[in-house]
Amino acid sequence: MMKFYPNERIAVFIDGANLYATAKALGFDIDYKKLLTKFSNNYHLIRANYYTAIAESEEYSSIRPLIDWLDYNGFTIITKPIKEFYDSMGRRKVKGSMDIELAIDAMAMADHIDHMVLFSGDGDFKRLAEAMQRKGKRVTVISTISTHPPMVADELRRQADQFVDLTELAGEICRPASDRAPVDRMVRESAQRRETRAAINADADGDI
Repeated sequence: MMKFYPNERIAVFIDGANLYATAKALGFDIDYKKLLTKFSNNYHLIRANYYTAIAESEEYSSIRPLIDWLDYNGFTIITKPIKEFYDSMGRRKVKGSMDIELAIDAMAMADHIDHMVLFSGDGDFKRLAEAMQRKGKRVTVISTISTHPPMVADELRRQADQFVDLTELAGEICRPASDRAPVDRMVRESAQRRETRAAINADADGDI
């Protein structure tokens, strides 16, 4: 169970791709509305950041409706294009790590928070956790050791002041992956908002 001190200023940092993979491995869908409500209602939440890379070359990306919804509902969204390249064997590869962006933002925010909550199991964040702790900040890592292999790197789990297994929060911030109706509705609503916004912009352009 997560433990926080009274009046701690908290910032949530979500490694989108890592959290998606973790939830999928557990058979969960993250309910981001519940996630934000949990932290904003129970703690002194300063910011909730969501990081993901997007394939700009694709006309439609399945993650765009989620990004649109998060942007409208209290999250700060940080994205960058996925880079495509070919290795020496001619195999197509993609690169879309958001580690640097997340680390830079966390360090920039360090003077304004007391506690960093990191939704990721990526071992590369061990050094970030160390740096935040040197600044006197507490670090909570949320991932899972319930899968085989575990989704969280052992070095990151050990470095954290507090490790919380995502399975412990399932009843509060997750829905079963089989329950797709809320997700489908969210996708439809996001698409409708984009279409409405595009129509408004088109009307505004026509008035100039």
